[in-house]
Amino acid sequence: MNTVYTTSVSESQLAAIKLQVLHFANRSNFGAVYVSNGLPAACDYKTYELVAGVGCRQKLSLPAGQVFASLQSFAASEWLFGYLGYDCKNEIENLVSQNEVRVATDEAVFFIPETVIEVFPNGQVCITGLNPQLIWEQLQSMVPPVASSFRMDGSVNAVMSKEDYLAKVARVLHHIEAGDVYELNLCQEFYGLVKEGDPLATFLKLNEVSPMPFAAFLKLENTYLLGASPERFLSKTGNKLVSQPIKGTTRRGKTLHEDMDKKAKLLASEKERAENLMIVDLVRNDLSRSCRPGSVRVEELFGVYSFQRVFQMISTVSGEMEEETTWWQAIKNAFPMGSMTGAPKVMAMKLIEQLELSKRGIYSGAVGYLTPEKDFDFNVVIRSVVYRADTKKLSFQVGGAITWDSVAEAEYEECMLKAQAIRQVLEA
Repeated sequence: MNTVYTTSVSESQLAAIKLQVLHFANRSNFGAVYVSNGLPAACDYKTYELVAGVGCRQKLSLPAGQVFASLQSFAASEWLFGYLGYDCKNEIENLVSQNEVRVATDEAVFFIPETVIEVFPNGQVCITGLNPQLIWEQLQSMVPPVASSFRMDGSVNAVMSKEDYLAKVARVLHHIEAGDVYELNLCQEFYGLVKEGDPLATFLKLNEVSPMPFAAFLKLENTYLLGASPERFLSKTGNKLVSQPIKGTTRRGKTLHEDMDKKAKLLASEKERAENLMIVDLVRNDLSRSCRPGSVRVEELFGVYSFQRVFQMISTVSGEMEEETTWWQAIKNAFPMGSMTGAPKVMAMKLIEQLELSKRGIYSGAVGYLTPEKDFDFNVVIRSVVYRADTKKLSFQVGGAITWDSVAEAEYEECMLKAQAIRQVLEA
């Protein structure tokens, strides 16, 4: 029977404990660790410094095409950790995914962990498991091993050439002019072969280069996700749902004056505000399918937040769930996130399938956890590396929203900016 052990650490000990938890998770075949990096989420919706599920009591059977139906049958009061891949969209709408796959992953994976470790901003540590005090003693005595991050066997290759990308932006603009969509998120993939190196060491390096409030390290047998996501897809606390879409990105300045100038220009940009507002309206519509009439509201519009390399424009939308709406229905009603599709959502997803050259897989999906109280928090899988230990193949994707006033060259440069941190880690 699970028991709970609670203790506290000082602020100076937090970094060491978080590192020990990551290494503890990496020793198991199943480990999921979500890290906020001490950064406040937009509107300060922050729950944990870190939360981890380690070991696997049960891996849920989630057949492709039946993921939400399988989650519907899961009624136990248990923690769940895992991900929903982008192609779960095909269960929700009449859609297909037939593009090329370079790093094969399951459509979705969730597991019930043997041990759950929660680290709170105030330094409180809560461990749930069969012998949680023993786990704490093991963490305290753990000396993290020295390991090197990935070294690539050759270069990191772009699936789509710049010329091809620019041509596809032109096609998107044609669809916008024709009235098929008014915004579309166009993505491209980078891939490579790993010669040597450790996945966790690579995640730690990425987390150092690009710390984000929704970072995630997943080890699911041979499949790894090394994530540096800045974006929350959807969270539930009690009966409150919160979504925080990001649209609008600019590079940080080299001086304080340049930094402030870039931040002000992002906030004033009509193009970026239009992109953000379109997705906010889409999210409001998605949440209204799960929430009480009149309860959906925009808590913050066009908030500009500072990250190590970029400024991002983030809005916050919330609503009060209907009593009859279940946790999995709330996720299904909003999935996939509008910030990664465009609008109208269904037509955007149909065009994405025609225009992109790669199957998105875990990318554009959601990684997160469910508590025994049926609360949850899921990020948007962006700025993330997918790696298979058995094939040594890795992949990551980047993208951006195309609207009627997009300039193809500028959109391409934004993609390269988003890819910069991962490429720096992999190509060092």
